[in-house]
Formats: sequence, structure tokens, C-alpha cells
Amino acid sequence: MGTRSLTPRSPAGRAAARPRLSVERVKRAALKQIERDGLAAFSLRRIASELRCEPMSLYHYFPSKGHLLDALVDDAMASVVTAPRETDPFERLRLLAYSYRAMAHRHPKLFQLVAVHRLNTPTGVKAIDQVLALARDAVGDERLAAQYFRVFGYYLTGAALDETAGYALGPSAAEPVTEAYVDLECPRLAAAAPYFKPKYWDSTFELGLVGLLAAMRAHAKGVASAAGVR
Repeated sequence: MGTRSLTPRSPAGRAAARPRLSVERVKRAALKQIERDGLAAFSLRRIASELRCEPMSLYHYFPSKGHLLDALVDDAMASVVTAPRETDPFERLRLLAYSYRAMAHRHPKLFQLVAVHRLNTPTGVKAIDQVLALARDAVGDERLAAQYFRVFGYYLTGAALDETAGYALGPSAAEPVTEAYVDLECPRLAAAAPYFKPKYWDSTFELGLVGLLAAMRAHAKGVASAAGVR
């Protein structure tokens, strides 16, 4: 009768051990799922399947799907950077605008949530406070700073949504009109259409941002003049 070999299995012959769960692993898996399949398909059960764990294991790290989404929004907002405080405030606002836009392009599916998410976490309210401080440094007036904070948000959110998930990708049950119809019935749209393409997004974004910052500079001069500063 043959004898069974008692030679230990080599490391290569053993099944690879699964990496331990962690907050960062769960967030990475969640972000990967959202960017691949969209927010509507996002679920803790699917994340657990990808991580090869029980769904209940995820609740050790996040009490609910909403708490996990909050954490992803926090990470997205924390990735937006500005120049050092000693830099001109208008330049800091410009850099912040481009950093925010870049975040939206890095995470276009998640950004659909970021754009409408209530920033009521410590990370969120600090991000709001930082931009308000930048606006206050730029225009020198509390009311104008608050209003320009809103205007800045209107511009950045709208631009980023349009570029990552906007008009051309929006829902509609109508049969799209043909290019021939547009050429014949909507000549201004036909003429403008080439400039809506992605190759013009950078220059269009800069055009709007320059105009917004110019308006802020004009208001800042008016505030300084009213205060007797030359």
C-alpha cells in the first residue's frame, strides 16, 4: 500500500491569503464599483462580493451605504487643493477651480453625487470655510464673499457636471433629430456645435473663469475705494 507524502505544500501551491479588510480597501472597492457601474447600481452586497467577504463585515467599517458614500465625498473634496496662503487670493481661487474640475473628471460617476451632496461633515464644512476665506481675502467684504462663494459654486458645479455627465449624455425618450434637420432648421446651433466638443472645453472653462475673477477684482477695487484704500 502506498504512503501519503508528508512533504509540506510550497507557498506557491497554497491559495493566496485574502487581504484583510480595512476602511481604505472598502472605499477603493466602492469607488471602483461606482465609476464602473454608476451610482444606481451601487450596493454593499456587491462590494462584499468583490471583496470576498460577508456583507455584514462591511458594517464594522461603515454603519450604512450612506455613511460609505459620505466618506467617498469627503475624500473627493479633500483632494481639491489650493496654493499656499501667501499666494495672491485670485490665483488661489483660479487654482482651486482647476483642481475641483480635475476631481470631477477623475471621478465622473461619483461627481454626480458630489455636486448635490450636503457637505455637513467636518471635511465638508472645512472645505466650505476655506473657499469662503479665499473669497473674503479676494474681495474684502463679507457679503460679497458669501455671494461670490455661491456664484463660484454655480459655475464650477455646472461646468463640471456638463463636462462629465451633461447635456449630450442626458436622458430623453425622443428620437434624436438628424444633423440634416439641425443644419436646415437651427443654423446657429449648427454653427456653434463644433465648439461644444471636448477639444474646446479647456478654453471655454478658462473663458468663464477669467470673466468671473475679473468681476471679483472689480468689486474688490470698489470695496477698497469705499474704504479709502488706494
